Amino acid sequence: MTRRRILQAAGSAAAWFSVREAMGDTPAQFKNMGGAPAGFPVHNRASRDSSKPFDFVEYCHSLGFGVVETRLDTTNAEAVKQFRDKIQSFHMRAILDIPLPKDESGVAAFDKAVSTAKEAGVRSLHTAMTQRRYEQFDTMDAFKKDFARCQKTIELSEPVLRKYKMPLGIENHKGWRAAEQAAWLKRVGSEWVGVHFDFGNNVSLCETPDETLRLLAPYTVSSHIKDMAVEPYEDGFLLSEVPLGGGFLDLKGMVATLKKKDPNMPFDLEMITRDPLKIPVFTDKYWATFDDTFSPLPARDLAKVLEVVHKNKPKSPLPHTTGMSMEAQLKLEDDNVAKSIQYARQNLDL
Repeated sequence: MTRRRILQAAGSAAAWFSVREAMGDTPAQFKNMGGAPAGFPVHNRASRDSSKPFDFVEYCHSLGFGVVETRLDTTNAEAVKQFRDKIQSFHMRAILDIPLPKDESGVAAFDKAVSTAKEAGVRSLHTAMTQRRYEQFDTMDAFKKDFARCQKTIELSEPVLRKYKMPLGIENHKGWRAAEQAAWLKRVGSEWVGVHFDFGNNVSLCETPDETLRLLAPYTVSSHIKDMAVEPYEDGFLLSEVPLGGGFLDLKGMVATLKKKDPNMPFDLEMITRDPLKIPVFTDKYWATFDDTFSPLPARDLAKVLEVVHKNKPKSPLPHTTGMSMEAQLKLEDDNVAKSIQYARQNLDL
């Protein structure tokens, strides 16, 4: 297949055929499994070089998913109508990423966007409010200011969410430890503000996945399902998404815990095909935003995660995409997605 044809396929549901080839047969239909845009980075990059946009809703439907997390221009009435009709015809549930208000001047636009999302049949909203904490900030003061920004944004958003009865899931996006996020949500005290639970992100903040789940499950409204593999490197450890079943997470147990809270919990696949992330726990910069009062990170938690790293050697080499052609990256992404779908079909009741 030529590069041009690869890029064209990446921009449409035709991309499914490479996944189907890897799986060997038609996928099962999942009621509660979906796709998250961040889980398909190679297809998204390729589509930017293609003349045909990547229709993520159609792509998720072609994979047999019953849920899709996506974006929508809520100011475009025709786009909203087409989106609503497509979701309804596919019998899918939708989770939207909508910009939150930065200050009081943005509340009216947010109100309109949430109203439109409600009319379009959206079940909940998703937001990732932070970057990787250990990369973004050099000082505790900078972290505190950003945390205050996030809290102000939710303070402005909550009355609108309550007005339209629209749940918002705030992703644990490597910005806060679970105890910090849980304490914040307890202060907010709103049934419409919760967590979009990421299965693996908080390993980067020296938390075991079971501890993150214990603290955030009570607030969870939706999730990013993934599996993780780890490996030591000179400044700490490497953290990498791997196909479901290929890592060290207790996926069956974690899924069961969340389904106990909500039998219809959405599980959006976020199998990010990329180079491993470096978690530099042996550097001063990593510790710049932790202290004993405002944001503690106990030595025992570091020890637990390092124990996980050393006791869970990767089942296969961690994925890498640097230096690979676009064609090779697309194939790797499709293979990883296909393996994840197979595992979910055989082991997870989604």
